[in-house]
Amino acid sequence: MRVVICGAGQVGTTIARHLATEGIDVTVIDIDQEQVRRVDESYDVRGLAGHASHPTTLQQAGARDADMLIAVTQSDEVNMVACQVAYSLFKVKRRIARLRHAGYIEQDKYGLYAAEHLPIDIIISPEIEIAEGIAHRLQTPGAFDRVPMAGGLVELLGIHSGTDCTVIGRRFDEIAQGQDGARMAILAVVREGRCFVPEAADRLVAGDDVYVLTKSERVDAVVHAFGQIKHAARKVVIVGGGNVGLHLARKILREFSAIDIKLIEKDRDRAAAAASEFGDAAIVLQGDALDRDLLAEAQTGSADTIVAVTNDDEANMFVSVLAKQAGCKRAITLVNKPNYESLIPTLGIDAVVSPSAVTISTVLRHVRHGTIFALYTLREDFGEVVEAEITAGSRLLRRPVGQLGLPAGMKIGAVVRAGTAILPDDETMLEVGDHVIALVTYSYLRLAEALLGTRRRSFG
Repeated sequence: MRVVICGAGQVGTTIARHLATEGIDVTVIDIDQEQVRRVDESYDVRGLAGHASHPTTLQQAGARDADMLIAVTQSDEVNMVACQVAYSLFKVKRRIARLRHAGYIEQDKYGLYAAEHLPIDIIISPEIEIAEGIAHRLQTPGAFDRVPMAGGLVELLGIHSGTDCTVIGRRFDEIAQGQDGARMAILAVVREGRCFVPEAADRLVAGDDVYVLTKSERVDAVVHAFGQIKHAARKVVIVGGGNVGLHLARKILREFSAIDIKLIEKDRDRAAAAASEFGDAAIVLQGDALDRDLLAEAQTGSADTIVAVTNDDEANMFVSVLAKQAGCKRAITLVNKPNYESLIPTLGIDAVVSPSAVTISTVLRHVRHGTIFALYTLREDFGEVVEAEITAGSRLLRRPVGQLGLPAGMKIGAVVRAGTAILPDDETMLEVGDHVIALVTYSYLRLAEALLGTRRRSFG
């Protein structure tokens, strides 16, 4: 399989690294020669300096023989033109583009991106996906992460175990059995910056971040089992009136009428546009959210949650800290730079969202095997939670789960059979057509794929 990636930024580079480790032939294009040099020297990929949308550059990148083009430059227009050129001149079979501007995304429902118009097969809009994810988290404030999987039948939750957590010191297999309907599968633990798949006899330590999988109807019970007894947000302050902030505000107003919204936007024109759009449904304040007086005017201290989603990582982090100091119960913060990750726990920020992580997960979902239906990257250096279909070629058939001898880096958390979710035990037998939701670490990815019997997509 051959893939051309347009854009050697954090997203393009990470995607290239993942694909290269799977034996895929990857070429990365970027106008920045220094970024191209780093990619070329650091990973088993080919770097090419040039304009990603220019026919000559795409030809040099091998577009004529490519199975897929992934356009993730910083420019929507470059991404769109690259897809058009790849289709019209080189007949590239599959084209993925990241689009951010709401005006472009809106045209998707009008058929603009059909082959006869602008041939983009998959549009990725990280801002919309982030807004959707934050909205889910507002309904479950006890979880710092919440991802619906298997069509919403099961949910992946990230839960922090603070010093008041009621199950500190207990074995993970005991916690997984749960009480009062709180049964779950514990997939991974992050402890002091290290992520690992826990053994049954390992014990929960205060400060652990735990990723669990459970049935959707059991989410509240599972969160309560960790001592996180919190009510859904009712007063939310959104800082940033860009794409993420506006998408989030619209979704809340459309689906969660009980939530009171205040939106802070620094740019006068954007603030005026937001105020005009929302009218009496939301209060829009224009100014710098780092101004304590403005935060006080927004009644941040009495808010359930502050959501800081400006384009400035540092501003998002500092606003979140100021809001927590003022009495805000929870802070959800957008951070682009991965090197800030280690600072987050020390600042008291409850949840972090990353546009690049969202984009990477979405792209990989469409590049990976045809039997993999969903994918969520836990950490870029650790592994993924995948939903995969069991085929007749799977080596996981004909023996109970407890006797499969799964590798240490693979753990099956749930099985969906005929529209019903099952949390498997050692006696559960997998069947052809089952969908399994499993954690797979990168070191065991190829072995897991062989066990699942996955097959490469065909884009012909």
